[in-house]
Amino acid sequence: MLMRTDPFRELDRLTQQVFGTPGTWSRPTAMPMDAFRDGEQFVVCFDLPGVTPDAIELDVERNVLTVKAERRPVGKDVEMQVSERPLGVFSRQLFLGDTLDTDHIDASYDAGVLTLRIPIAERAKPRKIAITSGEEAPKQIDA
Repeated sequence: MLMRTDPFRELDRLTQQVFGTPGTWSRPTAMPMDAFRDGEQFVVCFDLPGVTPDAIELDVERNVLTVKAERRPVGKDVEMQVSERPLGVFSRQLFLGDTLDTDHIDASYDAGVLTLRIPIAERAKPRKIAITSGEEAPKQIDA
């Protein structure tokens, strides 16, 4: 269903966490996520607390799903006393398998969690195959 192929992206994510560097558009920070199958759909949840819905971009190109979001500073004229929440740009790319129907992705955002529901493609669902016995002769059609 979901394929992960970029070990260097994971190394970048770890480095950003250790050194606390904010994400930029050219080097975004990864966002935490969960992914699971729920019946006839595949569900992916991204944690984006404090991000407004208009600061989230969701794109699908071929089988690559890209989520980008930006958490902006509170304001320019404020004096921060404590700043522990990461700011900047967050991004995550998922390589979706051919068994998912990327034309019918449903996205919702509630309580700081972006939830994507991707249906399983009809061709990937289990189905019964009829078996004919060897006694039945194939029908001939006269031309």
